[in-house]
Amino acid sequence: MQIPLCPKCSSMQVIKSGIVGNRQRFHCKKCRYHFTVNKLGKQIDDYYVIKALQLYLEGLSYREIERLLGVSHVSVMNWVKKYHIKAPEKYDYRPTYKIFNHGELQDFLADLGNLKGSGMVITELGDKFMLIKWERFKV
Repeated sequence: MQIPLCPKCSSMQVIKSGIVGNRQRFHCKKCRYHFTVNKLGKQIDDYYVIKALQLYLEGLSYREIERLLGVSHVSVMNWVKKYHIKAPEKYDYRPTYKIFNHGELQDFLADLGNLKGSGMVITELGDKFMLIKWERFKV
């Protein structure tokens, strides 16, 4: 095992100093700082991070994103904070979304009545597609 650098002063004068919580503890001889190595946690694929942030910007709530992507709403909240994503403005309308497979999406888009009077975004979700739709005006 390679001895890490001190996270406080970046010194290489580090020695082992016991075990705490089943993790190796270290001591820096230069600044006398005690630390443990960083825990290697479960990392989520960047695809899901980007997709979650896109959905958030489209107006979906944290819980809706959690249900769609299977990623914790707390993780989504942390990513929004980490990347300084500005919350979407509150509008009088709320986007609606539907999940389609390829054939269903083609059928939906073939009907021109579904395309009038609204804005929409289509994004991929694995082997499915999500259509997010905003009604511009009520008829």
